[in-house]
Amino acid sequence: MQLKFYPYKLELKNTFTISHGSRDYQPTLIVAVTEGNYTGYGEATATSYYGVSIEKMQQDIQSLEPLLAENIDKSPEEIWELTWPKLKQNPFAQCALDIALHDLHGKRNEMPLYQLWGLNLENIPLTNYTIGIDSVEKMVQKIKEFPWPLYKIKLGTANDVVIVKELRKYTDAVFRVDANAAWTADQAIKNAKALKELNVEFLEQPLKADDWEGMENLYKESVLPLIADESCIEESDVEKCAGYFHGINIKLTKCGGLTPGKRMILQGKSLGLKVMVGCMTESTVGISAIAQLLPLLDYVDMDGGLLIKNDIADGVKVYDEKAHFPERNGTGVELYEK
Repeated sequence: MQLKFYPYKLELKNTFTISHGSRDYQPTLIVAVTEGNYTGYGEATATSYYGVSIEKMQQDIQSLEPLLAENIDKSPEEIWELTWPKLKQNPFAQCALDIALHDLHGKRNEMPLYQLWGLNLENIPLTNYTIGIDSVEKMVQKIKEFPWPLYKIKLGTANDVVIVKELRKYTDAVFRVDANAAWTADQAIKNAKALKELNVEFLEQPLKADDWEGMENLYKESVLPLIADESCIEESDVEKCAGYFHGINIKLTKCGGLTPGKRMILQGKSLGLKVMVGCMTESTVGISAIAQLLPLLDYVDMDGGLLIKNDIADGVKVYDEKAHFPERNGTGVELYEK
């Protein structure tokens, strides 16, 4: 068994702004796990907001090389249970490793990962395309540059409803609104009424992650469905969200990869929650991992490859209002350069 690491700086097509920061590029780490004739690729992006660096992810995964070598013949789920006690303080690193092991697992079994799970692609959701906070003129420009039937609009300003009203003049697409925890319960109740009239499908994380009292009131009063994001980071959060949200948005990087992500999906569904998986502006490596889960999802936000200039891999690609799967095993990923 061999471990390799490929750090990249993904260049964003536009400055990406949400309620707690802006960025022009996205650092990311690709982890390659080789065993015999097969190599699996995984990814996790670095983010200062969560205190995650490329160097720390690589260091933490590298420290597990002897453990991985000893157990590489086991399933990804079994290896996850062995590595999680050592990586639980760094779920982003756990995610990159877990995705790589799943890709390797699919390749060793000569099947695409979703097929190995007994899933098919007959009925899968379309990803939204994200429009970050900007001047209205630039937000309109982004919509014109990328016509799409479904947009996620990042909000969290003093003029959120006005912004959506202006954007609505330029497209009939369905909108989803993500306030990234920027509103109060009273603001959200009021905004929901106006946004419903503007063909907004749901509100994502309107309140601060720990404002459960506010969410209780909002859940009773909101005229739009509410989707948890920052309030649903790890497996233990799923049950907490029932009765406060109508659905959950799972981020593989935050929960520790496909292994816990899949469990969170099934738990959410068992609780009657709508289920979404979102991205953290990953390249096609991370997006292709998310794509394996599509048959299980109600909604998906896997537009990372659409938001960057210098994608680093081939795999599942989104265009023509569809996700296109390559005829390859595992997650379908191949790096352009190594």
